[in-house]
Amino acid sequence: MTAAARVQPNDYFNTLDWKALTARSGWRGPWLVLHCWAVIGAAMVVGALWPWTTPLGVIVVGNRQLGLFILMHDAAHGLLHVNRRVNDTLAWWFCGSDLHAYRPYHLKHHRFVQQSEDPDLILSAPFPISRASLRRKILRDLTGQTFFKQRFGSLIAQLRSPPVGASRWSLLVAEARKQRVFLVTNLLGVAAFSLAGYGWLWCALWLLPMATWLPLVSRLRNIAEHALVSENSIDPLRHARTTHASLIERVMIAPYWVNYHSEHHMFTQIPCWNLPRAHYLLHRDGVTGRMEIQPGYLSMLKVAAPA
Repeated sequence: MTAAARVQPNDYFNTLDWKALTARSGWRGPWLVLHCWAVIGAAMVVGALWPWTTPLGVIVVGNRQLGLFILMHDAAHGLLHVNRRVNDTLAWWFCGSDLHAYRPYHLKHHRFVQQSEDPDLILSAPFPISRASLRRKILRDLTGQTFFKQRFGSLIAQLRSPPVGASRWSLLVAEARKQRVFLVTNLLGVAAFSLAGYGWLWCALWLLPMATWLPLVSRLRNIAEHALVSENSIDPLRHARTTHASLIERVMIAPYWVNYHSEHHMFTQIPCWNLPRAHYLLHRDGVTGRMEIQPGYLSMLKVAAPA
């Protein structure tokens, strides 16, 4: 297997800039995790006080649920905290994902990005697609069909046609064990909110965003990052795409500088909060003209689904 080509940081940054860009922090990562949960909490408080704001709350919370994943992604690279144990603990307990399962998978993606062995290649390979196809995908996301298929599709298929020697009950038990973290945390969430008289709030501003807006913004992220990026390219500046994001796009679609994806693939040692600075320095030196860049998410979708 042939690994993707790599850049040399000293070809693009001087020693002082590179040291500043790659500096780990003892407070920035924890602050971002706290910020993410604070935004989610604030959206829930607003929703409890003014239920008519729930549709907006779904967007805000779904975007911050993606934000938790983005911060866990930084932790997979050891960037969320200067201390590796604290880094992993933050991701495991406060970012809601299995860091230890994700890390080897994701590092393989980086090693073979856009090469035949890239495990994420399946996400970008179908593009371009028709606008009708994109609309159908968006509809499935917003109606919860994507979430249901991803979360329970395998179980449904097995229940319809059980493997030899397996009962439907054993399949249900095995699935419950597999999804025990998801089931237990959400049962506890519903119970705790119900005791406070707001059981509906957990469903409306945690589960509903997870089932609708989160699948949509995750899809948009995947499209923006690698769709229509050349496969097996030898140019490391064109293995991923950076998409400029407006304030509204950052609030609704692209939290915590996830849109600077080309810079992330070029320099995996840079924490997410320093990616805008890296982009500025590359732009200053005329490097961004050689990179895959789109001016916004709407323009990216027009490229990914041209007609």
